[in-house]
Amino acid sequence: MNYELMWLFFMGSFHGWILETVMAAWKNKRFTNRGLVNGPFCVLYGIVLAALTLFYSELSPFWLFWGSMILATVAEWLAGHWIERFYHEKWWDYSHIKWNLDGYICLPMSLLWGLLGLVCVKWLNKFWLGMFRLIPVNAGHVVLWILLAALALDILATLVILSGKAERVREWEQVDRWFTRVSGRLGERVYILVNRRVERAYPRRAEEKAEEGVFASGCSFYKIVLLFFIGSFLGDIVETIFCRLTAGVWMSRSSLVWGPFSIVWGMAIAFVTVLLYRYRDRPSMFLFLAGTVLGGAYEYLCSVMTELMFGTVFWDYSKIPFNLGGRINLLYCFFWGFAAVIWFKALYPRFSDWIERLPRRAGTVVTWAVILFMTCNMAVSFLALVRQDERSRGVPAQSAWQEVMDERFDDERLNRIYPNAIKVAE
Repeated sequence: MNYELMWLFFMGSFHGWILETVMAAWKNKRFTNRGLVNGPFCVLYGIVLAALTLFYSELSPFWLFWGSMILATVAEWLAGHWIERFYHEKWWDYSHIKWNLDGYICLPMSLLWGLLGLVCVKWLNKFWLGMFRLIPVNAGHVVLWILLAALALDILATLVILSGKAERVREWEQVDRWFTRVSGRLGERVYILVNRRVERAYPRRAEEKAEEGVFASGCSFYKIVLLFFIGSFLGDIVETIFCRLTAGVWMSRSSLVWGPFSIVWGMAIAFVTVLLYRYRDRPSMFLFLAGTVLGGAYEYLCSVMTELMFGTVFWDYSKIPFNLGGRINLLYCFFWGFAAVIWFKALYPRFSDWIERLPRRAGTVVTWAVILFMTCNMAVSFLALVRQDERSRGVPAQSAWQEVMDERFDDERLNRIYPNAIKVAE
């Protein structure tokens, strides 16, 4: 399956590059390489296709369409801002299209991404994998590793040249030019078929500078880490109280073995802050709708990933109306929307102000202490869950870490920490 995903990644990246090249040539009247690397690959398409295949292939066509639309739209929005931040350029602009957001995403393109995702996962994937299976196994693996090495070299050359810190810049520039020539020759042939010329029209934008002299100003790394920690703690408290009020019992809702921390909530707070920071002053209805969509997609992905990693689901909404595979339901998606409004309109300004008041040195020390603690906590929790899965399959302890997990985190203790965990039958 790993090799098949790699194959689909490269097929999606190449065909995405072809699609972008044709669209750019048709619009701008000449060939333009639209990939983030110099080779003939648009890696964003490959990443999205692999993610859709891995997480969404079980969905019905209706839900697959909407899931593809949401995932691809979020990926396009993130990629646009990433390019603007690091390249100081805007590589596409939908500002002239109605129902756009920052000019990076718009409703017509989102609907197109949903349709493309549906077509690829339901039909094109079978065709591409059928082609892959026609290649002898050893030869197919060799081709994939060559492609992977070439892509890694292409990315490395681009990063080295952009950094300007390489000792042998000329050699790296030669590598960069070689990949450019390969994609250029192929792209010119595509352009000849389209029979259009293109002009350069990507305006530059200045990068926003954080306020000087203030610790963790703006949407900085240190602030996001501390908000992740705060969100993990508050999320666990909120879920614990919610269970007490609705079910009448005190129940652990922690994601980790040490302390009351819900990683799902912490990551949600961190992601929503990064994604919606520039829209924090928008009307509450905008934040509600954005939180509902992003929260539902995020919770669905978390459910799929934990099941794939541990063979366990930590929540099941099958008995709640309007659910999707028991992983998400409409009511709780609305809760994510309300949470986004409460976060940006009431909580975030207060927490942000508290964090920015920390002395720079003390804030830095506290942040790295939080990173160290949470990293160790997540690592131990991961090993404890992996070992619990092994015990359920009758795998005896053979290594030191397995013996430690059996001694410190036996099934009784883990059942108290994760009372709602359900083992998925293989």
